[in-house]
Amino acid sequence: MIQRVQSIYLFLASLAIFALYLFPLLHNVYAGPIPVTITVTGSYVDAPGVHIMHDHFVALSAVTAVMGLIPLVIIFLFRNRKQQIALCWSTILVIVGYSFWMTQVAKSVIGDNPIKTANFGIGILLCPIAIVAMIAAVRAIQRDEKLIKSADRLR
Repeated sequence: MIQRVQSIYLFLASLAIFALYLFPLLHNVYAGPIPVTITVTGSYVDAPGVHIMHDHFVALSAVTAVMGLIPLVIIFLFRNRKQQIALCWSTILVIVGYSFWMTQVAKSVIGDNPIKTANFGIGILLCPIAIVAMIAAVRAIQRDEKLIKSADRLR
C-alpha cells in the first residue's frame, strides 16, 4: 500500500535528488581568477553582488529531474514488491553513476585548481542521503514481503 514506511523513504530519496536544484555542489571555487559556484543547472560566476550563469548543464539538469521522479514512480508499484526491490537497487546504481558524472562535470569546470572542504556545498551530501533512503526503502519492502509470506503460510 502507499501508506507504508517505504513510501516515506522513497519520498525522502526523491526530495534529496530534487533538492540538488536548490543547493550548490561547490561554491567559491576559483576557476582562474574568478570564484565560481557550481550547481546541477550550471556554473555561476560570483560577480560583485550578483551571480551570472557561465555554463549551462542541460543534460545534467534533465537527468536530475528524471532521477527525482524514479523513486516517486517506485512508490506506486506497491503491488509488485519484487519489482520495487529490483528498481530500488538499480536506482541506487544509477545514483552512484550520476554522482560520478556530477564530479566529472565539476572537475571540467574547475580544471586543475584544488578543491578544499570549505568549498563543498550541501549538494555534495544529497546523493549519499538519497542512497541511504533507498537502502532503507529496500529493507522495508523486504520486511513487508517477509510478513506477507508468513501470513500466507498461516492460511
